[in-house]
Amino acid sequence: MSRVALMIPLAIAQVLAQTPIPPDRAIAFPGFNAFPLKGSVKPGAAHPYFAVMVAGSGPTDRDWSNPLIPGSSHGGRDIAAWLQGQGIGSLRYDKRFIGSKDPKLDISLDAQVGDIKAALKAARALPEAKGKKLLLLGHSEGALLSLLAAGDADAALLLAMPGLSMGKLIVAQVKGQLDSAGAPADVTALNLTYLESVLEAIRKNQDLPKAAPEVAPGIVGLAHGLGRPESRGFVRDLLDLDPWGAAQRLPIPCAMAWGDRDIQTWKPEVAPTDFKGVLIQVPEANHLFKRETRDKAGLSALSAMTTYGDGTPLADLTPVAVWLKALK
Repeated sequence: MSRVALMIPLAIAQVLAQTPIPPDRAIAFPGFNAFPLKGSVKPGAAHPYFAVMVAGSGPTDRDWSNPLIPGSSHGGRDIAAWLQGQGIGSLRYDKRFIGSKDPKLDISLDAQVGDIKAALKAARALPEAKGKKLLLLGHSEGALLSLLAAGDADAALLLAMPGLSMGKLIVAQVKGQLDSAGAPADVTALNLTYLESVLEAIRKNQDLPKAAPEVAPGIVGLAHGLGRPESRGFVRDLLDLDPWGAAQRLPIPCAMAWGDRDIQTWKPEVAPTDFKGVLIQVPEANHLFKRETRDKAGLSALSAMTTYGDGTPLADLTPVAVWLKALK
């Protein structure tokens, strides 16, 4: 091959590398009960869908940045850029309590699901979504909430969706961490009994039980977080929501995807037979669908987060891309 032939693709690559990526367009739109929400829009290309992205639990903003994750982590922004590479534009938005210090702010289940529906309505009016169908893309708790709003979309992609009710998942996560730490059976039983009593108190809107001195401080902290007055109603309404019951009622195309190294949520071994959607497992992917090559069995909550940051690339999302390509 001639030197000229070699230089042609190199020159093209250099031009592409120098082409500036269009910045996100900032927008504002009314959420549930006209509460003002802020978001970012990425334009797409030829794909017939435009995505509305819903972040996961806690103080997670539109970029899926969370102060509880050490270092800089913007998984949602990375997913939005990946979608753009598939020809799909997107709207991602800050949850209503991001930046708020108002303890009386309405963060109920109705309000947060209402915000998702408002974001879908706002997306339909965007010039970037003109002539497009809407793909509702939820992550983790955001996937669970998206199930309740998906009737307003044309398709749903649920990433790292809890395969259990929130209450059962919390218990399973804590048990997994205790087992991973090598806790004796009686210690595990003591901690799980306390946690179950906390969840029952939240269900009945009662005061949280007092923890025995032997209960792990981390579990006591989790209990206090779940029982905070400003968010207790939301937690109570979500505790026993059956995700598969909601998924079976979806009237739209749906895919669920999990990373095979995710220690927070995981792909069920068997899905309900009535679920008509597609189940996808992404190899070497963590909870944020970043690349994780370590063995899942050796990961703890803290060690897993070391690959959540911006320094870790996305996993190979080809299985998700295949589903998106077939989406009509």
